[in-house]
Amino acid sequence: MAKGEREVDLFVIGAGSGGVRAARIAAGYGARVMIAEEHRVGGTCVIRGCVPKKLLVYASRFPHEFEDAEGYGFSLATPTFDWGTLISNKDKEIARLEAAYATNLEKSGVALVKSRAVFEDAHTVRLVATGERVRAANILIATGASPSLGPPIPGIEHVISSNEVFYLREFPRRILIQGGSYIAVEFACIFAGLGAQVSLVYRGDNILRGFDDDLRHQVRVEMEKRGVHVITGSTVTAVEPMGKQFSVQLSSGGLTVTADQVMFALGRPPNVAGLELDKAGVALDGNGAIAVNEYSRTSVPHIYAVGDVTNRINLTPVAIREGHAFADTVFGGKPTKVDHTNVPTAVFSEPEIGTIGLTQAQAAAQYAKLDVYKTMFRPMKATVAGRDTTMFFKLLVDAASDRIVGCHILGEGAAEMIQLVGIAIKMGATKADFDATMAVHPTAAEELVTMRQPAEQLRREAAE
Repeated sequence: MAKGEREVDLFVIGAGSGGVRAARIAAGYGARVMIAEEHRVGGTCVIRGCVPKKLLVYASRFPHEFEDAEGYGFSLATPTFDWGTLISNKDKEIARLEAAYATNLEKSGVALVKSRAVFEDAHTVRLVATGERVRAANILIATGASPSLGPPIPGIEHVISSNEVFYLREFPRRILIQGGSYIAVEFACIFAGLGAQVSLVYRGDNILRGFDDDLRHQVRVEMEKRGVHVITGSTVTAVEPMGKQFSVQLSSGGLTVTADQVMFALGRPPNVAGLELDKAGVALDGNGAIAVNEYSRTSVPHIYAVGDVTNRINLTPVAIREGHAFADTVFGGKPTKVDHTNVPTAVFSEPEIGTIGLTQAQAAAQYAKLDVYKTMFRPMKATVAGRDTTMFFKLLVDAASDRIVGCHILGEGAAEMIQLVGIAIKMGATKADFDATMAVHPTAAEELVTMRQPAEQLRREAAE
């Protein structure tokens, strides 16, 4: 070790959800741990992702609640909304959470440094803020992903990403969002719920590629009922300032949309730029993510990576589980692999989506005998309120084993439901298990245990 260098058992690059969990668990095993973060502690999820987004989701649902209350006998004055108050209160909560993350690291005995860290060699990192070098027996890369604005187009400098959208000073009365996945759909629903005119532009034939096709269709129907203008088969080709607004040109038929803000949500590539991975010999895969094995080990035996930077399943709970498994494996003497199958997830659209397992297309390709159970209905709350909305439930069952291989829910509480359904499916629950479970009435979730007749029975001959 060179003079003036510090030495640790584990150096973590990135204090997001995965990195923080790994650091704390490793320290709990007695390791000397240092973690470096160049931005704010908590990473994407806590600072500029799922946590502040969920707060905005809650806000966007209040206007509907105010409207629905009238059907239940409440007379309310016309409510007013102040964007500045929402953002200020969001900022206070995020600051509280960031402080809690930093405190928990300190209590765990982890040394936190506010600096960018780059590789000097396979065992040495340099703290850019101070120039200090740290030698580590093990290094964990947990730098996440960062938003992409896609290929350059005229006016790209006027476009914001999901990073900037949380800090807008003024509420955009008209906003165009390009993209068709989680982030684009969720923010389209947030702004529409808060009263903005929203155009959602996506290059594909329908939003939420990779989700079950019935879900994709129905959530689009519901979004359009709520005023979101969904434009598919199109891309933004130019953004031209027009006073305080923008004229947005689309590739389809010369269409132009006027907007106060233009946001692109075109994916989040792994955040590997500037780490100087080549100095450590860390290999990337064909998609630019850090290549790892089932224990999150990179091409260098003592260097590991977890979370979005590995581009496996880019969800916060997955990063946390991977970080914990890494610490158990390397410092706890308990080799642990993370099972990436049957991961429940939610899209906080309006209405929201909860899903786990295979889509119908995937299940039909995998199983020769597939039973499809599904139902769609108007929820009880909406009948008295007079709201035009529907809920949708779908179960996919391997007819040969009776095991449930996919569950897809659209409607209020879908995220909460799929968390609990996920336990049953992870345990290998069968349709008979669901059928034997007594319904809780009146609830929407009882549909999960009361669907008796399949809507479709898909059969194909086994390959010879």
